[in-house]
Amino acid sequence: MTQQALLLVNLGSPASPEVADVRRYLNQFLMDPYVIDLPWPVRRLLVSLILIKRPAASAHAYQSIWWEEGSPLVVLSRQLCEAIKPHWPQGPVELAMRYGEPSIESSLKRLAAQGIRQVTFAPLYPQFADSTTTTAIAEAQRVIAAHQLPLQLSIVAPFYAQPEYLDALAESARPYLQQGFDHLLLSYHGLPERHLHKTDPTGSHCLKGADCCQRATGAVLDSCYRAQCYRVSEGFAERAGLTPAQWSVAFQSRLGRAKWIEPYTEARLDELAAQGVKKLLVMCPAFVADCIETLEEIGQRGKEQFVAAGGEDLVLVPCLNTHESWVRALAAICQRAPHPA
Repeated sequence: MTQQALLLVNLGSPASPEVADVRRYLNQFLMDPYVIDLPWPVRRLLVSLILIKRPAASAHAYQSIWWEEGSPLVVLSRQLCEAIKPHWPQGPVELAMRYGEPSIESSLKRLAAQGIRQVTFAPLYPQFADSTTTTAIAEAQRVIAAHQLPLQLSIVAPFYAQPEYLDALAESARPYLQQGFDHLLLSYHGLPERHLHKTDPTGSHCLKGADCCQRATGAVLDSCYRAQCYRVSEGFAERAGLTPAQWSVAFQSRLGRAKWIEPYTEARLDELAAQGVKKLLVMCPAFVADCIETLEEIGQRGKEQFVAAGGEDLVLVPCLNTHESWVRALAAICQRAPHPA
C-alpha cells in the first residue's frame, strides 16, 4: 500500500528571541516577493532599512512571549502534529515552516529519503493570500524541482468555509463567550490593499464599494482574503449565536506606509473603549496557533491600549491550537485534499 504523508505547514519563527536570530528570520520573511511584492532592488533597499531597528524591537516582543520549550508557534504546531497522527494512519505526519526551521526543503527531502512518494501538503491558513498560501506552495514546488524529488503533492485548499473548521472555531471559543462580555472583536492579520487588487481575477471588484466582500462569489471569493475573513466571521457568529451588534471585524499588523485593508484593529480598540465597551473579547481567526501576533500584539500591547483608552479588560481567546475539535476537523479536511491527476 502506497503511503501518503501529511505535511503541516505554518509560517515560522526565529530560532531564538535573540536579535541576530530575529534579524535573520525577518530578512528571509521580508525578502519573499510574495510578502513584499516590489522589484528586488527596491525590496532589498526597503528591507535593509527595516532591519536597522526592527530586529531589536521584535526581539524584545519575542522575549516577552517565548516559552521554555521555544517559540509558541513552533511548539504548538509540533503539538498539533503529534495530536493528528492517530487520525492519519496512511503515513507519517511531519511539520514544516515557510521561514526558519524545520524548513519545507528539509521536510520534503526527509520524506523523499524515507521512500515517500505522495504528500498531502497542508498550509495551515484558513484564508487565501499570496503571502501565506501561495508562497508555501511555490516553495514546495521549487524544492521538488530543484532536487528532482519524486514527490506528488495533494494540496489542501484554504478551509475558511469548511463546516468542520467553523464548528471547531465556535466550540473552542464557547467557554470564553459563556463568561460574559460586552463585545467580541475578530482581528485578522492585515494585507496591503494592492495584494487584494493583484489577486482580483476581474480587476474591478475588490475594494470597489462598501459591500464588495458581501457580494464576492466564485473566483473573486476564492482569491479574496478580506471577503474570506468576513465569511469566517459570519459563519462563526451564526454558530456561536451572536447578534450583529455583539461582534465586529478588524485587521492588525500593519507594516510600512502603504494603504492596508481596513478597519484597523488599533483604531477599533480605541473606538470600542470610547463607545463604553468595558470587557472586550478578541479572537484572531487568521491564525490556527498562537504566535507573536496574538500573544504579544493583542494579548499584551492591545490590552494595554484598550485599558488606556478607558476599557477595563481585554481577553484574548486562544487560537485553535490543539483543541480536540480542531484536530478532528483538520484531519477530515486534509483527508479530502484532491489527489493529483
